[in-house]
Amino acid sequence: MDTVRVGLIGAGRIGQVHARSVASHPDTQLVSIADVFLDGAQALAREHGVEATANPDELFDSNTIDALIIASPTATHVDLIEQAVDAGIPALCEKPIDLDIARVDAIREKVAASSTPIAIGFNRRFDPHFANLHRRVQSGDVGSLEQLVIISRDPAPAPLDYLAVSGGILRDQTIHDFDMARFFVGNIVSVTAQGFNQFSEEIKGIGDYDAVTVTLRGENEESVTIINSRHAAYGFDQRLEAFGNQGMLRVENVTDTLVRHFNSSGVEALEPYQNFFLQRYMDSYRVELGEFVTKIRTGDSTSPTFEDGRAALVVANAATQSAQTGATVSISS
Repeated sequence: MDTVRVGLIGAGRIGQVHARSVASHPDTQLVSIADVFLDGAQALAREHGVEATANPDELFDSNTIDALIIASPTATHVDLIEQAVDAGIPALCEKPIDLDIARVDAIREKVAASSTPIAIGFNRRFDPHFANLHRRVQSGDVGSLEQLVIISRDPAPAPLDYLAVSGGILRDQTIHDFDMARFFVGNIVSVTAQGFNQFSEEIKGIGDYDAVTVTLRGENEESVTIINSRHAAYGFDQRLEAFGNQGMLRVENVTDTLVRHFNSSGVEALEPYQNFFLQRYMDSYRVELGEFVTKIRTGDSTSPTFEDGRAALVVANAATQSAQTGATVSISS
């Protein structure tokens, strides 16, 4: 296969990220965009010089695409993945697969039995800093991994109308961290979670938390601590620490420059941390797309699978149960 012709479903914020990523990748070509809100699809299509439609079915019915990126609302993901499998069109689908594990399991056997590549968009695995730390853990730089600490705080909450349908912080924000935990330690056997309402009455009013702390137990007795908040006054707070019997590895926050300022009022002052997920993770989306192309061409890829997406949702559901009940919840493989 030469250039991979890509169709995009969803022209919202994450769809715009994928459109830019596809347009800039040497092995992919964006050819069509579908969104039920046609104005958004048309605006993004004009930006990239491609076709737009309000009907995603048109992408499946055409012979103009080799692959599909699903960046539409979560409630559409299962149906679109099933359509992609039926049409034999490889698909990269944003997380989560769905908020209802029963809907995910309804197509699980079909996806597993199909030769059509399906990847799930856990882009943070491909962040160069996190990926480098992961490689070094795998090579034994810290010895036997004992503790993993993941800190993820957004600069500010997403709009309330989005949060109200997001499935809650644990299925929306923390699900990235659940996948990262599995990336490092493999199977998770139990979860203990606490949810907090620390600053937002609006988020509390929709029955959600604005901050969570989660402890996971890995199958080999690894401990994973996840700390999330929907706000951080100093920017996008994304840190990772791996501790083992022979040392520690840590990724700190990213700034746009390494210049430090020294004067009478302070020393080693840095520029503010990056304040938007696109600044922090744009490289990860490019690498994610490259791995998806490799999956299409060779089948040999590190792209997260449908099963990875399902496993992260299982952990998220258990964490939600734990936060609501105060009990540690066991997870069976």
